[in-house]
Amino acid sequence: MSEKFKFVNEGAKRAFMDLAKDIRINFSGEIRRVQEGDDPLDDFKVLKGEWKGVIELRENGSPAYRALYCAKHLDTVYILHSFTKTSEKADRKEMDTALSRYKEMMVQVRDIIQAGAREAVYAASLCRSSTRQIT
Repeated sequence: MSEKFKFVNEGAKRAFMDLAKDIRINFSGEIRRVQEGDDPLDDFKVLKGEWKGVIELRENGSPAYRALYCAKHLDTVYILHSFTKTSEKADRKEMDTALSRYKEMMVQVRDIIQAGAREAVYAASLCRSSTRQIT
């Protein structure tokens, strides 16, 4: 099953497009594999804690690169953030940006689910009212 692909916002898209071209191409291929239901072939890490469903694609070297995505919601692969890693330590600012975008994604997901529920209720009410008119 092929999943959709979406940047959570324009900042996420800009950050991804700012990656070195060869890294961007590689990460794009890895995300395409995820869209098709496969795991990435390259190094990746499943994040824990408040990061439910978030995967970090990793390209180590000097510099190192990261792309964080979430593939667990509404058959959509959401790209949260991408960045160039310049030190061995976790970059708190970059991870804070990713977490903020994760929370933004969850609001988007909830809104889509609620809109779908409202549409279902409306469709059911139309069916009931048309059934009453027929009888």
